[in-house]
Amino acid sequence: MTEQLKKGLEDVVAGNTSICTISPENESLLYRGYSAVELSEKVNFEEVIHLLIEGRLPKKRELKRLIRLLVQERKLPKPLIKVLKNIPQNANPMDVLRTAVSYMGTIDENKPISTEDTKQIAYSLIAKLPFALMTWYHLSRGQDVPKISKQLSYAGRFLQLVTGVEPDSFDERVINASFTLYAEHEFNASTFCARVTASTLSDIYSAITAGVGALKGSLHGGANEAAMNLILKFKDPQGAESGIIDMLNRKEKIMGFGHRVYKRSDGRSYVMKKYAQELSQKKGNTKLFEIAERIEKIVKERKGLFPNADFYSALAYYLLGIPIPLYTPIFVLSRTSGWSAHVIEQLSDNRLIRPRAIYTGPPQREVPLIERR
Repeated sequence: MTEQLKKGLEDVVAGNTSICTISPENESLLYRGYSAVELSEKVNFEEVIHLLIEGRLPKKRELKRLIRLLVQERKLPKPLIKVLKNIPQNANPMDVLRTAVSYMGTIDENKPISTEDTKQIAYSLIAKLPFALMTWYHLSRGQDVPKISKQLSYAGRFLQLVTGVEPDSFDERVINASFTLYAEHEFNASTFCARVTASTLSDIYSAITAGVGALKGSLHGGANEAAMNLILKFKDPQGAESGIIDMLNRKEKIMGFGHRVYKRSDGRSYVMKKYAQELSQKKGNTKLFEIAERIEKIVKERKGLFPNADFYSALAYYLLGIPIPLYTPIFVLSRTSGWSAHVIEQLSDNRLIRPRAIYTGPPQREVPLIERR
C-alpha cells in the first residue's frame, strides 16, 4: 500500500453527509440543499435548527412546537446555576460553555444514544446554552440576568440577554442571520471532533463538549474576536492602511481573511458586510465600517485574500453592543445545532473513526540495560 500523508487531512474525504456541502468553485454553502445565505434572509434560526436536526424545513405546527420546546427547555437546573456562580469572572467564556455542557451530562442519569433521545438532548442544550453563558456572565459581574421578552426569536432572546435591552426588528434580524450563517459548515475541525466522539458510541454531551473544546482553539474559533480588536486599533482609514501595510511587511497574519476551503470568496461575508454597513449607519458610527473596508481593500490588493465570515460579523456584533469575549461563544450557540445534526447522522450509520499514521520514529530496537543507556 502506498501511504500518502496529507497534513491536517486537507482535502481528505472522511465520510458521507447529507447535512451540508461547500462548493469552493461557486462560493456556495448549502444546508440540506438550501443556500445558507438565502436561509439567512428568509427564515428564523429556529427553522434552521429544525432543518439541520430533523432534515427538513418545518411546517407551521412543527415550528410552533419547536419554539414552544425551546422556551420550555431554557430553564437551567439549579445545580448548574450553583456551578456557574462559582466560575470566576476572568474565566474564558468558552471554558464556561464547555463546563456547562459537561456538567449537564453528569446530572442526566439516562444518556441514551437512540436517535429520538439524542434529538431531545440536542434541543435541550440548544435552549439552555445561551442562558448558561449569560447567567455566568452577569452573575460573575454582580449583575442581574435580564428578563426576556416572550415575543423575541431565539437569536433575539440571546441579544436581549446580552444587552438587557429588547432589540428592534432590524437588530434581531442581524443576529438571526449570523446564527444561521454559523450554524453548519460540513467537516470542520470541531464538527469532526464531535463525529469522532459519537463514533465511539459516547453520548451527545461528550460529543458537544469535544466540539466546544476544538472551537476554543485559535486556529478554528476566535478569528472574529481578533478581527474586532484589529479594527479598534486604528483611529481612521488612513491609519488602518499604513498599519496593515506595516503588519504585512512584517509577515504578520491578518485575522478574518482567507479560508481553508473557499478559494475566491466567502459568500457569508457578503451578508454580514451588508448588515455591518447598515448597522453602522443606523447607530451613527460609520468610522469603524470605513476602517474595516480599508483593511479589506489593502489585504486584497497586497495578499489577494478575501474577508471570511468572521471579519464583518465581528463588526456587526460590536455595533449590536455585544462584548468581544462573547464572539466565539456565539459560534457555539449557533453551531450546536450543526454538531447535533452530525452526531445524529454519525450514529445512524456508524463506524468507529480510526485513522492510521505514518510512523517517523526509529526502527525496532533492543531495550538496553539501564547501565548502558
